[in-house]
Amino acid sequence: MTDTLIQLVSTIISAKWICPVRPQNTVLEDHSIIIDENRIIDVIETKKVASLYQTNQHFQLHHHIVTPGLINAHTHAAMNLFRGFADDQPLDTWLNDSIWPLEKKWVTPDFVHDGTLIACAEMLKSGITTFNEMYFYPEAASRAIKQSGMRANIGLFVMDYPSNYANDGEDYLMKGLEARDGWRDENLITSSLAPHAPYSVSDKTLNQVVTYANQLNLTIHMHVHETEHEINSSLKEYQLRPIERLNRLGILSPQFMAVHAVYLNDEDLNTLSKESASVIHCPTSNLKLGSGIAHIEALQKNHINVCIGTDGSASNNKQDVLHDMQLASLLAKGMTKNPAILDAKTSLEMVTINGAKALGLEDCIGSIEKGKLADLTVFNMDHISTLPMYDPMSHLVYAATREEVSHVWVNGLLQYEEGHLTSIDVQTCKDIALRWQLKLKQNV
Repeated sequence: MTDTLIQLVSTIISAKWICPVRPQNTVLEDHSIIIDENRIIDVIETKKVASLYQTNQHFQLHHHIVTPGLINAHTHAAMNLFRGFADDQPLDTWLNDSIWPLEKKWVTPDFVHDGTLIACAEMLKSGITTFNEMYFYPEAASRAIKQSGMRANIGLFVMDYPSNYANDGEDYLMKGLEARDGWRDENLITSSLAPHAPYSVSDKTLNQVVTYANQLNLTIHMHVHETEHEINSSLKEYQLRPIERLNRLGILSPQFMAVHAVYLNDEDLNTLSKESASVIHCPTSNLKLGSGIAHIEALQKNHINVCIGTDGSASNNKQDVLHDMQLASLLAKGMTKNPAILDAKTSLEMVTINGAKALGLEDCIGSIEKGKLADLTVFNMDHISTLPMYDPMSHLVYAATREEVSHVWVNGLLQYEEGHLTSIDVQTCKDIALRWQLKLKQNV
């Protein structure tokens, strides 16, 4: 009888619990994830590992839960530098009187690079492996993202108002597409077209967005139906609700990501469902700006893919998608008076496979399966706040915080371990943040 050939692999992660997300509602106990280079090649019982695989990097995680890497489906990373600058204001006042004047004065390529790098450090420490970005100067953001080792979808920001970055819709598009050429060969960076919102982008520019999206096979990422004022203004100007207007222009499709979607009537829901669009729920930002809250039950009943975003730190104050996942679940229960809605399984899907689906990456990330890229988040549950442990998935949603995140792998590489980042120097980020703080405080 011939001995079984033992395969040498890059990394083995043996954990007490694995929540793979697919198959649904599964928790694997005493299993191991086998990684070779950047892919998961096996998920097996730990007791079988020694007879099949050998590695120089074997992580024995006896009190830990491993999940797919968390996905932050909507943010403006560089706005970390505006954290806490304009609190307790409604959206229109916040944008017009605070944020847009600040951006006009301060947003430069250096600002975007520095703010994005700090946000990447915060996100990695929070268990986030992938984020969906929308902001000015995407080339500067891409340099910080490359340095961080994170996976990101960079939105090519578009609107019809002038800024430091561009003059009009066509200028935004040209600069965005030119920036995209600089990362097209990067394995960890994809692109979308990111028109800001229906009220800031004309039909002419949106027609250009659709043309480029179709030609280049890009997703579209856009704020929609965030406030009642937005809808009323659209009815006055176009005699159409924003989603109906976008649908007539050909914007809606399975590649469309509707950020916020707080105010949806039955017709809006039917349209989003029919076009297989995704909704990105940003509960903390919506609550903090007093905009309302998306009706998750209605979205689920219409079989609409829902994922979770933090939004930027100027309207959320932290890049912690785990917190937003927990808040989304509790809000849905309270709004519907139904404690069974947004259960732990569904909530975890919203920050993993649902986000991957919205980004068009569900074949690559979002679950722990053979053949998928090794993006993984690990939670150490050996804490007084997470013991005793009866249901690991329940604890992830209702008990754990980002403080329990112990390890993060992106594309098979360990980017965070027990308080230490691999690719970003935290002290450098702190120094950068304090320099910007001093600069802004002295000149605002």
